[in-house]
Amino acid sequence: MSLSHALLTSLLEKSSSGYDLARRFDKSIGFFWRATHQQIYRELARMETAGWIASEAAPDGGRTRKRLYRALDTGKQELARWVQEPSPLVDMRDELMVRLRAEAAIGPLGLDKEIERQLSLHTAKLSAYKAIESRDFPADKALSREMQIQHMILKTGVMYEENWLNWSQELLRVLRVKTD
Repeated sequence: MSLSHALLTSLLEKSSSGYDLARRFDKSIGFFWRATHQQIYRELARMETAGWIASEAAPDGGRTRKRLYRALDTGKQELARWVQEPSPLVDMRDELMVRLRAEAAIGPLGLDKEIERQLSLHTAKLSAYKAIESRDFPADKALSREMQIQHMILKTGVMYEENWLNWSQELLRVLRVKTD
């Protein structure tokens, strides 16, 4: 996936300044795709050069260089083209797994402390996802197709975090077994 496609999606949802887009990105797509504010601004400039988006001085910009970005039809066409491409299978690339291999090879190295820390981080993220779910997707409310899809995206995050918590608790039991 490219950052430009994530940004196009956000801009099709709502035209925004670069700053507002970056903040929205951090609170939504940012859960699944990371980008710094610098990367976002560079990509916005590239997308505007490509003719996918347009910008104009923001009405509330004053003397700042604040710009309001919006997706153009060519950007919407590019996003539709990209969505129809087959997605590659994502390989897991996780430094923690290499550390666990090292623990197995030469341990015990006290990796349980890091797993406990990660467990705490994943617990917090799961709580954040659950709070979003109860706020944005109440069980007693009929959801539009768009909202159902967004809910399914969030459910992926919830299931990932729940699985990680189960896995890490099992791993902690293994790591804490005394060896001779």
